[in-house]
Amino acid sequence: MDMRGNKAKVLPFSTGKIHETAIVDPSAVLGMSVEIGPYSIIGPDVEIGDNTIIGSHVVIQGPTKIGQDNRIFAGANLGSDPQDLKYQGEESYLFIGDNNTIREYASITRGTALGGGETRIGNDNLIMTYAHIDHDCQVGNNCVLVNGSALAGHVVLEDRVIIGGLSGVHQFCRIGQLTMVGACTKVTKDVPPFLLVDGHPAKVMGINIVGLRRNGMAPEIRAEIKRAYKVLYRTELNVTQAVEQLEQELHGYPEIDHFIRFIRNSERGILR
Repeated sequence: MDMRGNKAKVLPFSTGKIHETAIVDPSAVLGMSVEIGPYSIIGPDVEIGDNTIIGSHVVIQGPTKIGQDNRIFAGANLGSDPQDLKYQGEESYLFIGDNNTIREYASITRGTALGGGETRIGNDNLIMTYAHIDHDCQVGNNCVLVNGSALAGHVVLEDRVIIGGLSGVHQFCRIGQLTMVGACTKVTKDVPPFLLVDGHPAKVMGINIVGLRRNGMAPEIRAEIKRAYKVLYRTELNVTQAVEQLEQELHGYPEIDHFIRFIRNSERGILR
């Protein structure tokens, strides 16, 4: 209900609970069993999917679309204007998938025209307290952003990436799947998949063996990743030469093909 007493659009048969102190714009669309806690503000052009629970003092601005079964904790700020001096008020979007947990005071901004107009968060992610995801970021599935970590604009996280606490990722960087970034790390270049990086500035410390095992990667694939790592990081070859050798010696696994393709497509250059 807004300050004028107008009710938000609630889908038929919704059994959600909206606290009497919450302010919900009439144009907002709420799915079934959505809960909105005390003093939260849901702005215009916001859509919230079924069974999503929103805590107290949360601010969600639109255009923003949030999927089903999300849990958003107190003080989170979602869908605000991008923090970009080039932003001139053009329409832009925030899309959040299903089954995400967004903890206290985390913030996610909408996109900009330069970045395609949207920030997009996938499914099953854990975004911890005070984490920040800036404009035009693309976050995959099953990622973890630990307390106080920050993604600058246009950052891409592939699936199952972990960003350690108080770490920062430079704008336009890409971080490959199943990579782990240690706490207090400064990432300024692309990080290929399956690696462990740490430091200020970041350095590649090895392969994310624990992450690969926990995610059920077969031993033979882990062995091939180890071979690829040695070619790229334990020889005197430059990146172009290393990729050529990888293409000649390693093949047959989609994970290795993705590893090589990621390096070839890097625009910022990769951490070495």
